[in-house]
Amino acid sequence: MTAKKWTWLVIAVIYIAFFSWYTSFKGPLTQAEIEHYLELSQVRDLDASAEGLANIRAFMEEDSGDDFVMINIIHMYDTPLQIDGVEPGETTDEVLAKYMEYMLPAMLSRASHPVFRGPAVSRALDIMNAEGMETWSIGAGVRYRSRRDMLEIGTNPAFAGSHEFKVAAMAKTIAFPVDPFNYLGDPRLVLALLLGLIGCGLSWWFTASRTSER
Repeated sequence: MTAKKWTWLVIAVIYIAFFSWYTSFKGPLTQAEIEHYLELSQVRDLDASAEGLANIRAFMEEDSGDDFVMINIIHMYDTPLQIDGVEPGETTDEVLAKYMEYMLPAMLSRASHPVFRGPAVSRALDIMNAEGMETWSIGAGVRYRSRRDMLEIGTNPAFAGSHEFKVAAMAKTIAFPVDPFNYLGDPRLVLALLLGLIGCGLSWWFTASRTSER
């Protein structure tokens, strides 16, 4: 096999491996999975309201099986709540980092990750029928490979302890899913373009090298 063919074979293997890991092929949640995750949610939050549980059930029953992005709008406390694990003098950013010590590895292991994050640069410029929603600190979007992956992260017993740091750092937050989600920065597209560029460059170099040797 020529060097050029080996190059494209390696590129194809790399891309297929990444695409297979980054994409969910398991389809929508089954009814058995829905009941399983709903039971775990009730155990984790004994004070969950009927409305909250109904929202979780609807979120699961309407699963498309595809990836989605959770939009997060956050207002941080000036000083974090003093709970177990929060040291005197710690900032809200430091407390939130403790929450992310669980979340970030858990997300990355399931091909889930932030897609954007930034501080608010102004109070809300357009607001309607949302009293008290004028002031925010941060806006962020988190991509999840599937609803199943998000539920696996959220129902893990390790999540319960770290979630307390989120409560201690955030004065208020709104989070809602966006689905379907298509964007030009999708790593599957970016990687395909990058590997294609590398493959074309190497193919040209192999061809030019053989030509110069003649």
